[in-house]
Amino acid sequence: MTETETIIRVDRLTAGFNGTPVLKEVSFSVKAGEIFIILGGSGCGKSTLLRHLIGLQEPMDGHIHILGQELTGASESERRSILSHIGVAFQSGALFGSMTVLENIALPLEEFTSLPNAAIRWIAGSKLRLVGLGGCEDLLPAQLSGGMQKRAALARAMALDPKILCLDEPSAGLDPITAAQLDELIVHLSDVLGVTFVIVTHELASVFTLNGRVIMLDKQAKGIIAEGRPEELKNDRSNAAAWRFFNRSLKTATEGPIGTGLNGRNT
Repeated sequence: MTETETIIRVDRLTAGFNGTPVLKEVSFSVKAGEIFIILGGSGCGKSTLLRHLIGLQEPMDGHIHILGQELTGASESERRSILSHIGVAFQSGALFGSMTVLENIALPLEEFTSLPNAAIRWIAGSKLRLVGLGGCEDLLPAQLSGGMQKRAALARAMALDPKILCLDEPSAGLDPITAAQLDELIVHLSDVLGVTFVIVTHELASVFTLNGRVIMLDKQAKGIIAEGRPEELKNDRSNAAAWRFFNRSLKTATEGPIGTGLNGRNT
């Protein structure tokens, strides 16, 4: 698959809960090898959209294609095959506290491959080194800092060499320096591995460091109100809602939460 090919296609997706849509007829595509950012204020449907992309929630209507295969309505075996190409790192990290860091990264390999233990340990160790956690193999998650836990979760998401990595609020809860370092790691991995990143975030500083293609969701519109590179959206006064979002957020990024919930953690 070349970098110009579509790896994810969402067609007229309607999604929500208990019959009430949060998103209505949303369509977009993601190209292989790009950093694709889902952005928006609290309650706009960012995490709802991500849950649909990774198969945790069924659409109310519409279609999702991953690597040319339709996820919507697929059989259980077909879903497993499609989702095997996606690695996920959740906002909390979701590491198992009773397992060492190496054991956490090795778990997907143990569950989904028939590799010998020595090979599994070597691969898990290599993923840890790739995210800058070489030497942490025998530590427990509680012995890691918040930033290190995020890196370990990223290493686990990469364990099976997926073509797509989905990250839910990767820099949430981190101090600005640690968050910037994690963003720079993601950019580096994108360059080195050529993997496609789909990232949900509300952190404007991260958006500009990652410098990927952005879709901006809006709670009232129940869909996409802007799309483009961060600098384009920041300077585009023709889209008033997106311009206010980017520019007010940039002014208040170091001042704590603002009224729109942009710097909060709800999605």
